[in-house]
Amino acid sequence: MTLTELKYIVAVARERHFGRAAEACFVSQPTLSVAIRKLEDELGVTLFERGGTEVGVTPIGERIVAQAQKVLEESANLKEIAKQGHDPLSGALRVGVIYTIGPYLLPQLVPKLIEIAPQMPLLLQEYFTVRLLELLRQGEIDCAVMALPIPDAGLAIQPLYDEPFIVAVPKGHPLASRERVDAEELKSETMLLLGTGHCFRDQVLEVCPELSRFSATNEGIQRTFEGSSLETIRHMVASGIGITVLPTSSVPAVPDERDLLRYVPFEEPVPDRRVVLAWRKSFPRTAAIDTLITAIRACRLNGVTMLDPQEQDA
Repeated sequence: MTLTELKYIVAVARERHFGRAAEACFVSQPTLSVAIRKLEDELGVTLFERGGTEVGVTPIGERIVAQAQKVLEESANLKEIAKQGHDPLSGALRVGVIYTIGPYLLPQLVPKLIEIAPQMPLLLQEYFTVRLLELLRQGEIDCAVMALPIPDAGLAIQPLYDEPFIVAVPKGHPLASRERVDAEELKSETMLLLGTGHCFRDQVLEVCPELSRFSATNEGIQRTFEGSSLETIRHMVASGIGITVLPTSSVPAVPDERDLLRYVPFEEPVPDRRVVLAWRKSFPRTAAIDTLITAIRACRLNGVTMLDPQEQDA
């Protein structure tokens, strides 16, 4: 039994497909399949139900995969413990970040961290929340910057900042001259949203629940369009297709009159999101985590409120 074989079975359990698991592990499908069959023969049990379009995990397979995940996490910690014995701030820190935070936080965070801990470069990955949680559990990343709620237990969570939402409209739109707008007023507008999988999409739908009912009822919101990123949506709004809701960190701190967009705050209570840092409780480089948190809190993101360092979520 090898760590590589354990990595393979965890990948198959996650992907529910041998081909996709092989791609994720950067090996050929025959190599992965042979290794898993070898492990099944060694253990004397069947881990996966084969034959359908989706691979199933047997009951005993579920237990073995869960234990394999723990073994992989602990093996990853061995190298981290060794690093900590020298200098916890020496060596790369693997950080995940969701798509709607990375473009606005990282340009400030990277130079701050170079200043504070020049021997600790960041290895960065942008993904959806669900994928970042998988990478955390697998030990593929050390920590992740995400927005609550996080559908996972067993992680250490440190709140970082609260970020209000704001409405973006074309500069000639009737709402462009308003000082504030009520969420109810958006029901009659053409709304642009991120695609499925983005947690920010779900948060906007909480602000405007009529959006999620539109396809079924054909009432309320006139139309909805989807974009692949906030920047793509911003350009679509500028072209006059509709309006959108953005996190304030994505909005320029100083308005430019040449900008084709206008940004209108919400009436109270202003919808917002809480951004947190999550990491495995077993991750040994606590000084590296603390340093990253310090660097993030030193960033000046438009509209956000940095939280008390002592505030800790359960």
